[in-house]
Amino acid sequence: MTNFRFHRPGIVGTGRVAQAFARAFAPHMSAPPLIWGRTADNARSAATQVGATLAATIDQLMTECDVVAIAVSDDALSDVVASIAAARPAIHAPLVFHVSGRSGAAILEPLRAAGATTAAIHPAMTFTGNPQAEAQRMVGASFAITGSTPEATRQAGQIVALLGGVTVEIAEARRSLYHAALCHASNHLVTLIAGAANTLRDAGVEDPSALLAPLVRAALQNSLDHGFAGLSGPLLRGDARTVGDHLATIEADSPALLPAYHAMARATLDELKRAGTLPSDRLTALDSLLAVP
Repeated sequence: MTNFRFHRPGIVGTGRVAQAFARAFAPHMSAPPLIWGRTADNARSAATQVGATLAATIDQLMTECDVVAIAVSDDALSDVVASIAAARPAIHAPLVFHVSGRSGAAILEPLRAAGATTAAIHPAMTFTGNPQAEAQRMVGASFAITGSTPEATRQAGQIVALLGGVTVEIAEARRSLYHAALCHASNHLVTLIAGAANTLRDAGVEDPSALLAPLVRAALQNSLDHGFAGLSGPLLRGDARTVGDHLATIEADSPALLPAYHAMARATLDELKRAGTLPSDRLTALDSLLAVP
């Protein structure tokens, strides 16, 4: 499967993920990839950035490429697919896939109806604008794949193997749930750390990141290794007075953090209740303290 190669890949899109895929395909192609975007200047800039060739039309890209990746934002995907289908291109690529986390293969139905084999291939990683580094980070990363047919799923797996990734199959009906979980873990983590850092500044700490780094890294590793059993801190101990002091001082001195702190403390307490690990008297005190307004 890893011996799979193609002559020329096509990239629909010009952003960070599009450029990273263009770089990742580079060792496995005979000709530079074609890039097409709805804005010509952006497409030209992206092509220059990654050593690709600008496609004059979507028809050229769909005709000349062996595999086509649609790398646009989640909300733009359906419109882009509709635009491609409306152009009635000659689709010769054995596989057309998109890289959206939220959607499965069904959103590509207009292209499948036009003769394409279609799939969703979502890399479970972040993209920050360094195409070469991100292409390297795809090696060992997990990719969620959803094919429109068993053959599409097989071909999607070939692409993932080509990039050095690990395939995780996600059912069409579970794509949105899968994506919500990833966003909750990664995007909300950024918000959580930013809020903690801002509150540390309010407490007089000059370098919050340096202070937080060892603590947060250890907590993250404990969570990955042990799940909720990796929890520590005052909620686990049932220290209602400590949590009450936190709420009071945050409200007085760093109020921007209060909604997030209260919501996360409430969610943590609810998980402790399900686990049944707190004595009833401590649970009652915390439950009252963290009651939803």
